[in-house]
Amino acid sequence: MRRLAMPERVNWRARAADSGFVFHTIDGEPYWDESACYAFTMREIEEGLEAPTEELHGMALDLVGDIVASEARMRELDIPEPFWDWIARSWKNGDPHLYGRMDFAWDGHGPAKLLELNYDTPTSLFESAFFQWQWLDDQQSSGRLPAAADQYNSIYESLVEAFGAIARRLPRPFLFAAVRNSAEDQGTIDYLRDCAVQAGIECGSIAIEDIGLTADHRYTDLDDNVIGTLFKLYPLEDLFREPFGAHLPNAGTLLIEPPWKAVLSNKGILPLLWDRHRGHPNLLPAFFDDGRDALPPGWVRKPLHSREGANIQMHLPHGEHLASTGPYGGPFVRQQFHALAAHDGRHALLGSWVVGDRACGLGVREDASAITRDGARFVPHVILEEDGGVLEA
Repeated sequence: MRRLAMPERVNWRARAADSGFVFHTIDGEPYWDESACYAFTMREIEEGLEAPTEELHGMALDLVGDIVASEARMRELDIPEPFWDWIARSWKNGDPHLYGRMDFAWDGHGPAKLLELNYDTPTSLFESAFFQWQWLDDQQSSGRLPAAADQYNSIYESLVEAFGAIARRLPRPFLFAAVRNSAEDQGTIDYLRDCAVQAGIECGSIAIEDIGLTADHRYTDLDDNVIGTLFKLYPLEDLFREPFGAHLPNAGTLLIEPPWKAVLSNKGILPLLWDRHRGHPNLLPAFFDDGRDALPPGWVRKPLHSREGANIQMHLPHGEHLASTGPYGGPFVRQQFHALAAHDGRHALLGSWVVGDRACGLGVREDASAITRDGARFVPHVILEEDGGVLEA
């Protein structure tokens, strides 16, 4: 695993505009950064990331049935009681799921360490699946990367295949929804909807704010049609606590991601995984932060429900404290600290994508802080054997 300086494509902003990548710059700061790339060997990808991702995915799924059958576990995960039966029913019925992202700390040496599962509303999908692949193709065409270079990236093909596999199980109409004014979320659902169309599925989109509610508590589109299937890029835990979401268990709308993903997108899955698979090389010691267990110096404290690095407290092994602000409160988990790969003052978080039940791609985000926050930059990657390198243009 190496970080390589790269010349930017002179036309990359035009390429972004042509592909609808309007959020490459956020609040005046670059989000997409192709001044460098991360280079991995094929062995590093296959053995260091792909295989552990699939193993951990299977381990996580094996926990779901036990969790949804336990009132104590559901309470420990801070999931509101009115939704317990609905979540358990969605698991029992095998409600289809589509995708997720595991975040790892890894520098290419020793086993990659799982930091968390983003299994409800993972973003950075378009840039992982499409724009970094276009970057690779352009850099090869220009001669800056060798023709033998590759990328760990079959995300698009996997999404089309996954949509095709579940198509018959999706009641119609099928709509994709996100917050109206979030360019990143809208870009994500536009890409996913395109994948669904490529799989032969007729579908549309709607802003979350425009979803209606009938007198008998059914969710409707702008034409007052009852929504059959809703892909909602909106956190389940937020819906649980909103008046609109109170009707989810009886609305009759199939959700993607399904209700049972609420137990996997919850940081509480980390101590439950550790408890079941204590000592697993890809897991870090993790506990519910309730005073029953302690960790030596070097830990990270996270709310069960938090996103984009918000409300994180980090105690580094040498005594330094870091913290991020945000809107989230407790309960919390505490996880052993494991450093991200650091290059030139940048800390790299590796996002390993799972579509259906298959590991299929990688996205790398960098932050100047050890806490990966909302403003972290996306940096492309390449598979390049150790005797390969960046070529002269």
